[in-house]
This record gives sequence, structure tokens and C-alpha cells, in this order.
Amino acid sequence: MNFQYENQSSAGDSDVRAMRRQLLLSWFLMVAIVALLAFPVIRSWFSSRKPLAEPRPITPRGALADFETTTVDLFKETSPAVVFITTESRRRSAWSYRTQVERGSGSGFVWDTDGHIVTNYHVIEGARSAEVRFADQSSYQATLVGSSADHDLAVLQINAASDQLRPIPIGSSNDLEVGQSVFAIGNPFGLEQTLTTGIVSAKSRTIRSPSDRVIEDVIQVDAAINPGNSGGPLLDSAGRLIGVNTAIYSPSGASAGVGFSIPVDTVNLVVPQLITQGNYAAPKLGIETSDGLNQRLAYEFGIQGVVVISVEPGSAAERAGLRDLQSQGSERSFDVLLAIDGSRVGSAADIYAALQDKRKGDEVRLVVLRDGKEITLSAQL
Repeated sequence: MNFQYENQSSAGDSDVRAMRRQLLLSWFLMVAIVALLAFPVIRSWFSSRKPLAEPRPITPRGALADFETTTVDLFKETSPAVVFITTESRRRSAWSYRTQVERGSGSGFVWDTDGHIVTNYHVIEGARSAEVRFADQSSYQATLVGSSADHDLAVLQINAASDQLRPIPIGSSNDLEVGQSVFAIGNPFGLEQTLTTGIVSAKSRTIRSPSDRVIEDVIQVDAAINPGNSGGPLLDSAGRLIGVNTAIYSPSGASAGVGFSIPVDTVNLVVPQLITQGNYAAPKLGIETSDGLNQRLAYEFGIQGVVVISVEPGSAAERAGLRDLQSQGSERSFDVLLAIDGSRVGSAADIYAALQDKRKGDEVRLVVLRDGKEITLSAQL
């Protein structure tokens, strides 16, 4: 009996071991199958992980190019003189009894150490108050000293410390060359202390002032000039003032690469009078004319000129010997003024434009049609 029991026990153990081997083999096969199925997923997961990276070493820049250094130095030297001007005006609404407050902004620059600030007339036109803010964010209330709508120029004054006032050196505009570099600093769209660069695109342009007068010898530039640049300085590469940015030509109202600046020669003539007198009065010849008569002269006789209707006693015209229409009944004939210092004239506005950059005491050449012949006279304004 014991022998049989022992044999049965041995047979049972072998069966258990065989079952264990089969289970282990089954688990191994299952694990292998799962691993084979999961391998692509695991591989893609590991491959999608971003590798660890360190910042790349900085390559030394080296010295700036000469033209870059010039521009950087120019901005550092000049920008403290450029200001941001904000204005406030009040008007009564046409549809109610309420008073509306309107605000505007523009640019300007320091003219002298007395606190005079130059800007465009249209920047402060109609304003009841104006504030001037410098690059360091110091601000001052400004008072209007003088303005000329004919030249689109105005002068404000602030009470600031002398170390805050750094006037821009004055240059010349009559010797500018098309193609030379220009730099504009201003506050386009309220973005303060913005520098744009370009070249002189053309000279001797004409634009209309806020009073609808013609401004002569305007500088055309391709430096970006946008709303808010008005009144800011136009500079040459030496950092000298050569113009006051005043207008753009753009169908959209934003910069289209055609900007205009009032020439500094005009600015330097007008601003001192605005400071001392509050307005600008151009020298006059002292003649009376009629645009209707001038147009008739051009239409019927093909003569572009200004008929001298009368001459003011003691005027430059009288001293020059101009003959007027009021002397028609005498033996003398009247004169037709054809040109002033080489500029053709055909209206009263043309005479004004020809004289707007002249000073008292200047001598001008007058080309006159008298008795069918052209003669030249000299007149001291």
C-alpha cells in the first residue's frame, strides 16, 4: 500500500510541475505579444519627447558700423530737445447744450534756452491749453507766444530749468542735395521719441498752409512721417535742424513715403518775429491789384502778370518808380508786374509767396511790362 501511495504522489508532483511550466510559458507568450503590440507606441512616445537643450553661446557683435554709430549718437544728442505736445479744446455740440472736450497731439522742439518751443500751427489751432512733455516725462503747461497760419508755424513757451532746455543747432536748407540722408524725430500716433530715417526726395515743392497760402521751397522726404510727427524736427546727418515736419501725402492718412517739411531757412525767418511780435508780417511792395483784372489780362492778351492799380505813397513800389493805373489819364502808361526776383507773378497770392521769405531792407528785382517792353527795376523792401 505504501508503495502505491508513494508512486501516486510522485506522479502528482510531476503533473503539477508540468502545469506550472505550461502556465509560465503561457504568461511569457502573453507578455511577448503585449510587448510586440506596445513597442510602436512606446517608441513613438520616447521619440516625441523633446531633447534637453542649453542656450547657445552668444556670438560677439563687434563694433557698430560707422553709419549706425552716427545715427545712434544723433538720436542721443537730439532727442532730449524733442517734445510731445498735447492740446485740449472745448466746443459746444451742435445737437445739445453740452460742451465737448477735444484733445489733439503733435510734436515740437526746443528753440532756445528761454523756453520757446516750435511746432506747427495746425497742432495748436483752436486749442485752449497745451502741455509739453519731454523724454524724461517731465511736463509743463505752455502758453502761446505767436503763430503764423500762412507758414504753419507756432511758438509756445514753457517755464523750465535751463538744464532741461537743449536747443537743436540750426542748419541751412538752400544747399540741401537730393539723396542726402535725413532724420525725423517725433511722436507718431502718440508713440513718443520715434526716430525714422530717409533721404531728401525732392526740393522746392509747394504745399498749402492752413490759411490756404502757398508755402514755397518745401522739402520732400521719404522718411516715415505719420500723424503725430507734425511739428517735429527734420535733421541732417550732422544733427542740425533743416526743416519742420508738417504734412504727408497719403490716400490712407498714414505714411506712404512722401512727407513734407517746412525749410529751416523759412523757419529761421519767421520764428524770431513770432517771438518778438506774436505774428509774422511779410515785407510789402505797397501796390494794389485786382485778381479779376489780372485774369482778364491773361485771357485777352495772353500776359501773365499783375496790373498795378495803385501805388502806396512812400512804399517800396513808389521808390522803385512803378506806374499805376490811376495815372492812365496822364501822359504815363501803367505797369504790369511780371516777376519778382525771378519768380513769375500773376496774382496777389503770387506776390505774397515771392516776398514771404524776404526781410525788411532786402532789395528785389522787379520785371515790369511798360509800353510793350520789359524793363527791370530795383525795389528796397
